[in-house]
Amino acid sequence: MQFLPKTIPENQTEIIPIKESPPPEIVTFDVSGMKCAGCAASVERQLMQHSGVLSACVNLAVEVATIECQPGAVDAEVLAKKLTDNGFPSLSRLGGNQREAEAAVIERRRQEIRQQINQLSIALILIILSGLGHVLGTKAPILSNIWFHWGLATLALLLPGRPIIVDGCRSLWRNAPNMNTLVALGAVTAYTASNAALLFPRMGWECFFDEPVMLLGFILLGKTLEQQAKRRAASALQALIALQPATARLVDFKLPLLDFASPELPPNSTSAVYNPQYIEIPADRVRVGEWLQVLPGEKFPVDGEICEGKTTVDESMLTGESIPVLKQPGDTVAAGTINKSGAVVMRATRTGQETTVAQMVALVQAAQTRKAPIQHLADTVAGYFVYGVMAISALTFLFWYFAGTHIWPSVLLGQGVMDMNHGAMGMGHGALGMGNQLSITDYQLPITHYQSSLLLSLKLAIAVLVIACPCALGLATPTAILVGSGIGAERGLLIRGGDVLERVHQLDTVVFDKTGTLTTGNLTLTDYLPIFVNYELDLNSDINVGNSQDSCSTISTIDDVSGNKQDACSTISTMSAIDDVSGNRQDACSTISTMSAIDDVSGNRQDACSTISTMSAIDDISGNKQDACSTIDSKLLQIAAAVERGACHPIAAAILLESQQQRLPLLPAEDFYTEPGFGVSALVEGRRVFAGNVEWMSQQGVAVAAKLLDSLAGKTAVYVASGGVLLGVIGLKDSLRPDAKAAVDRLRDMGLRVIMLTGDTASAAAVVSQQLGLGEADVFAEVRPDGKARAIASLQAQGCKVAVVGDGINDAPALAQADVGIGLHCGTDVAVETAQIVLMRNALMDVVESIDLGRVTFNKIRQNLFWAFAYNILGIPVAAGLLLPATGILLSPAAAGAFMAFSSVSVVTNSLLLRQKFRA
Repeated sequence: MQFLPKTIPENQTEIIPIKESPPPEIVTFDVSGMKCAGCAASVERQLMQHSGVLSACVNLAVEVATIECQPGAVDAEVLAKKLTDNGFPSLSRLGGNQREAEAAVIERRRQEIRQQINQLSIALILIILSGLGHVLGTKAPILSNIWFHWGLATLALLLPGRPIIVDGCRSLWRNAPNMNTLVALGAVTAYTASNAALLFPRMGWECFFDEPVMLLGFILLGKTLEQQAKRRAASALQALIALQPATARLVDFKLPLLDFASPELPPNSTSAVYNPQYIEIPADRVRVGEWLQVLPGEKFPVDGEICEGKTTVDESMLTGESIPVLKQPGDTVAAGTINKSGAVVMRATRTGQETTVAQMVALVQAAQTRKAPIQHLADTVAGYFVYGVMAISALTFLFWYFAGTHIWPSVLLGQGVMDMNHGAMGMGHGALGMGNQLSITDYQLPITHYQSSLLLSLKLAIAVLVIACPCALGLATPTAILVGSGIGAERGLLIRGGDVLERVHQLDTVVFDKTGTLTTGNLTLTDYLPIFVNYELDLNSDINVGNSQDSCSTISTIDDVSGNKQDACSTISTMSAIDDVSGNRQDACSTISTMSAIDDVSGNRQDACSTISTMSAIDDISGNKQDACSTIDSKLLQIAAAVERGACHPIAAAILLESQQQRLPLLPAEDFYTEPGFGVSALVEGRRVFAGNVEWMSQQGVAVAAKLLDSLAGKTAVYVASGGVLLGVIGLKDSLRPDAKAAVDRLRDMGLRVIMLTGDTASAAAVVSQQLGLGEADVFAEVRPDGKARAIASLQAQGCKVAVVGDGINDAPALAQADVGIGLHCGTDVAVETAQIVLMRNALMDVVESIDLGRVTFNKIRQNLFWAFAYNILGIPVAAGLLLPATGILLSPAAAGAFMAFSSVSVVTNSLLLRQKFRA
């Protein structure tokens, strides 16, 4: 099968431009006091009103606000004070010790949970005492006494309900009502109405002091369960934060070399391995270049490089891979990973917020504050939700008081109404929940009487206030993102936010870069094809043979010492026979870049090269034999390595590695230049040398023969030229990743189209595509980096939602253009920064898992939002008495409070179910 490179039209969808303006400053605040989505909307609104703030995002689940602002335009402390003064105590994360700030936030949340548990305990005791009055009746006169129940309701408002009422009133006073405002209005109204019935019995109202008791109890139960669920959802992030060690052991590496090969010694040993001269300092004070000692069982405090010693390292907390990795001098280690077996000395290379684990924490935190577009509707509704509910409650009261009780007078008959009141799930006191209202004189007995229209209207209005749940709307998206991003962090899959999750859900095409992504990127040199030329770079200076090259890349003839001209090679791939001075015909080599045997003037026959990229030995006029082949090959490799030293690409790495293995000294080079997708150039020994593909040679005016191109079909060819003359070509071959085929097949099974996009030759791309089972239409070869972005734009213009998987600098434009960019962490920093999903492990199956995680998490977001909207859309009308005339169903305030508590808990619990699917 022959693959031809795709031509990408120039006039396609606009490519995302690279912004050259300075990036905005990002400031993060820990914000407490947010009770519902309305609070989050209020905080966001206050942040946006501050001058210099470009955007603001508030996460209710983790109580964090993030703003983007013009550099230097916002004083973070002033902004935090403004939020605090408005009822939302806030603390900026700028400056100071980040570890201490995180610890303070965690401790504050623990105290809040302890306070909630204490308040819940009191509320449950009051509920039990209130329930006993109904269950025991006349058997316990004290428990059934109306004044006893008045005392329970009063204690409920003064003890566990006091923080809710105070916060609700303050929020209403600041014109930013929240969920606590609704609960406080409902509880206080029920308590006030019951007091009126108690003090003025002639009004004929019944007392329902148990309503505020049970209402506040259910609310506190729901809030406590919600906090616990949120804490579990955030556990993965807390585990990441806990990975960062607090201290480091600074050592003086000028001490005598430590014997790390000695057997393990106990910690109290006098050996310098375990007790060198060291200073223990905070890990965030370590500076780049300092030497640190790490003993077995300890965590590496910063990113660095092993200098002395050998050990195994547990990297599971970063990559999810449980098998310890062997580390020797020269290997890199990451902060937070655990030294398992041996004492080592490391040199710090990245510290503080630059370490891998710190970047992971920052990325996950940022992801949890980025909203999915699907959440915008919920945010819009939440901003006006409380006002709307208060209005509906008022309309409910007015309707039933002035019209409803007159249209359906039967609803006032207490015995004919199914009052969803007390008992299991608030379904009334009796088996059918028949209106068991307790009078002042005999609180324990059911009484059949007509209710007051005012009291019925008031009950319905209170139920509307209490059942409405803005919390469910506010928690629907952030809790799912919190759990999803936490699962990803545990598995080495870092997703940058909810907006990325939504785009992942829409994907239908995945585009892979070839070199270093589908393949290992560890290229091996397979061919040397030197084209001998005695140019200024003196490719074969050790040989007394004058060589020249014509524009067709054929090798010139050679004159021997007697002046007879010999035809050395008619083309690159075949060589002619040669007659020596005595007339004897020599058999020439018939393989690529080999040279015929030559008889010198003494008639001695020389052995010609019989393999690719070797040259015959030649006797000079003194009879001394020289190995011409290895000299020329080594010189070509030296020149190529000198130029590639300035590049960051798997090809460059392969050439440099081969040069090191052959122990060739690097030639002096300077003024490096890289043209992504084409090649590199540098000044080597004062001459400009170019190394790259055929297009790069063409741009430099260097011709390459067609037969030479054919001879390297299926391989990556690097041509080396200088001064318009081709010096030689090096052939390289890459191998497919072990999991590449499985990953491609899994993606296809998920309904995704898989495309390979590469700057390599069509023949090299064809070899890989055949191994993967990709069709001709799914292979784009010989595409420049900007052409890659244009190719993605072309797919997007066709309506495709595209993900790009890459690892190099030349992939960055395509990653930026894609709907979702997926970068391998082992790749370049540019690719990682551009990508929306970062894979910490060097495994292609993680691409499959990240897309699967994104899809499942987004489905949870949709389920949560559906439940939150459906609950309020159905619950509020039922609480307003929609079913009362036809079925007699009446939601009491306590039952409404139970339903409200259940709604927010169910949303968080549904998000936690994500872990069931992604259990290790």
